[in-house]
Amino acid sequence: MYKILITDKLAQEGIDLINSMDDFEAVVKLGISEDELSKTIGDYEGLIIRSATTVTPKVLGNSGKLKGIARAGVGVDNIDIPTATQKGVLVMNTPGGNTLSAAEHTMALMLALSRNVVPACNSLKEGAWDRKKYTGNQLNNKVLGVIGLGRIGMSVVKMALGFNMRVIGYDPFAAPKEAAEMGVEVTEDIERIYKESDFISLHIPRNEQTKNMISTKELKMMKPTCRIVNCARGGIINEADLYNALNEGVIAGAALDVFCEEPPKNNGFSDCPTCLVTPHLGASTEEAQIEVAVEAAKILCDAIRGGSVCNALNAPASGGVSPVVVRYAELAKRIGTVMSTLAPGHIKSINIEFRGSIAEKPVDTVATAFTIGLLQPHFDTVVNMVNAPVLAKQRDISIDQTKNEEIKDLESSFAATVKTDKVTRTIRGTVFGGSLLRIIDIDGFGIEVTPEDTMVVIFNDDKPGVIGSVGKVLGNHGININTMGVGHDLEQTQAILAVSLDKTPDAKAAAELANLDFVNEMYVCKLN
Repeated sequence: MYKILITDKLAQEGIDLINSMDDFEAVVKLGISEDELSKTIGDYEGLIIRSATTVTPKVLGNSGKLKGIARAGVGVDNIDIPTATQKGVLVMNTPGGNTLSAAEHTMALMLALSRNVVPACNSLKEGAWDRKKYTGNQLNNKVLGVIGLGRIGMSVVKMALGFNMRVIGYDPFAAPKEAAEMGVEVTEDIERIYKESDFISLHIPRNEQTKNMISTKELKMMKPTCRIVNCARGGIINEADLYNALNEGVIAGAALDVFCEEPPKNNGFSDCPTCLVTPHLGASTEEAQIEVAVEAAKILCDAIRGGSVCNALNAPASGGVSPVVVRYAELAKRIGTVMSTLAPGHIKSINIEFRGSIAEKPVDTVATAFTIGLLQPHFDTVVNMVNAPVLAKQRDISIDQTKNEEIKDLESSFAATVKTDKVTRTIRGTVFGGSLLRIIDIDGFGIEVTPEDTMVVIFNDDKPGVIGSVGKVLGNHGININTMGVGHDLEQTQAILAVSLDKTPDAKAAAELANLDFVNEMYVCKLN
């Protein structure tokens, strides 16, 4: 009999599903302490949690019979995945369970904004009967700009089309091919969204590229009748700028379900009559809670039985993969992560090349690892060996692969070239001595730097004092340089500086680097 421990409140349907199986038993212990969990976790084959339980290295110290952990929800910040992987414990989540709920909440907020539902309700409860004051607007024939065409964004698109809205879609990475087939006007110019939309809905992750992507400049591009809805992540809209825009009548309204700080403090929106706020309710429906509970129970039981593994966040590579391929897979993943920052815009083509001895080996794992690194910053859900090819296909992204077994300047190397609507980038790397990961070329600039922790890549004028100036800024902010690579192009008087750092520069440090007089382009790449 397999035993599944449940330590957070879970919909009864999930518990019933486990107990309905002859070979499984659900054991519910809510509010269990870290000490107690660490002492008893080894007695169970599986663990189901939500957000309250934290699975620490201490908890996993005596993992015993534990084979898998399922998070009934998307976020897995409360699970120490590296330790679980080291212990051979599978970690899974349920990313699809809240899709419809989040999409419906978006539409609910959009409708509430357009029909003044909340202020009209409050007014009537206070004894007034003011129909004229709360005259609203129809969604019919209005332009909806959807930023982010992933699972939830596309669900919103389908619902909006049912309201006979005209939809313009923008995705900062790559739009799924089904969007255009559904009648969405897919654009690569995000300013069209800002300038043409009556409503704007956000469905993108918060990362370095999307943080504060909508601020005063973007808000002033919008129609004064525009209304914006954010059920994605706090911080995509600059909250102070939005507050000022609403109070000054720059746009007509906003609805926020997510905030930079949750619960929010002193952001002023509670006193803003044109802003509708809800306490992160996107996934808070009975149906969504049932769906994630049932899905968590099902995928965990299947995995424990040795069946199919779904939504695995740390699925190991297939057996029989040589150590050198494993190291090249890690290199390719890191190069993909760096490329996701250095090559902004919509992807037009991807080419990867294996040269030398690595080209003689089965390298599908390496190609998939590059895809993981490239995609992960653009998705809220964890991208892994299982879902990376599917996610790429959904976005109509194909990767051309070439092998050349001829040894040129190195025994072997991996290179990727990504062309977007904005830039074309090439990054080449190698594994020295079977273990040392190195990036050795960026856009034809020969360098040598270790892709680890945080990397800062600077394209700069080739002049004296660059290294010293960059080092001084970093030193002033208490940031150490781990490795450094410098490349020159004497004919073009251009150069590149790439450094790996022991911590990520904050906004002030990054701004100081970007404002150095020799800097042409500056990128901060997080590899952890």
